[in-house]
Amino acid sequence: MAGLDVVLLTADAYLDAETQNPLARNVVLEDGLVAKALKNEGLNLDIKSWSDPLFDWNSTDYVLIRTPWDYFERFEDFMAWFQTTSKKTKFINSEALVHWNIDKNYLKELRDKGIRLPNTYFIPSSSNGSLEEAMALAEQQFGHKCTTWVLKPCIAAGAFNTYKFSTEEAKGYQDRYKKLIQKKDFMLQEFQQSIVRKGEISLMLFNGVYSHAVLKKAKAGDFRVQDDYGGTVELYEASNKEIAFAQQVVQVCKEMPLYARVDILEDNRGKLALAELEIFEPELWFRFKPDSAKALAHSIKETFFT
Repeated sequence: MAGLDVVLLTADAYLDAETQNPLARNVVLEDGLVAKALKNEGLNLDIKSWSDPLFDWNSTDYVLIRTPWDYFERFEDFMAWFQTTSKKTKFINSEALVHWNIDKNYLKELRDKGIRLPNTYFIPSSSNGSLEEAMALAEQQFGHKCTTWVLKPCIAAGAFNTYKFSTEEAKGYQDRYKKLIQKKDFMLQEFQQSIVRKGEISLMLFNGVYSHAVLKKAKAGDFRVQDDYGGTVELYEASNKEIAFAQQVVQVCKEMPLYARVDILEDNRGKLALAELEIFEPELWFRFKPDSAKALAHSIKETFFT
């Protein structure tokens, strides 16, 4: 019998709350809410960094992936750890879901299943063409000209290596693009104006049941909604239409995720579209609705320990 029921997975940067900035302290606060809720369900747990060299991952029944937010900067190391650890314990969400969701090429599969995306052109790594050639192919796929673009990697988080530029500015990004595309797949998207006008909505669901939502807004003059770049987050009252869209997204997944964050926006044609589905390591904003941590903990107890 394993010594622990659950380990909450984080990164080294979030273990010592005393020396952290406010953004990191929010991580510690929310992991604390989840830990308390799991303990109240009678589960034995600990909080560990994925890169802890001493911890025995055989000693826990499950690993709840929470905040290993340096993974994309150390991706090869993280995936080697993940592959090894998956032979020693089980993950929440599952190993299969993580492998599928960690690379944003999964969006193509969701699009094929009828989920609306913003206009997106996928560029495989080691593509030989120029950025402007990729833009021309994207416009051909979209069926119209674009004036403003977003280039982002298929494996990343927190707007890492994400760039917004106009068609006229593209030449200035060519050298950067040529270097980046040698190592990673990228997405070239038509910039969605609602990001700066309204913001991006994140809906949290546990076992497919809607819990709560937040509205993320970029600071003036920026397009990145992450608080790392000065964006703001506030509790949001999602409409029935938005909730139904989010539920449709999780229902067409390979398997129902125990937890999911569905990021949606209004596209340039005024329709709801999926910005991203986060079922690997999403921020779930428990601090805005502390009872939602209880809902997650109860789902874990009912699904894995009864």
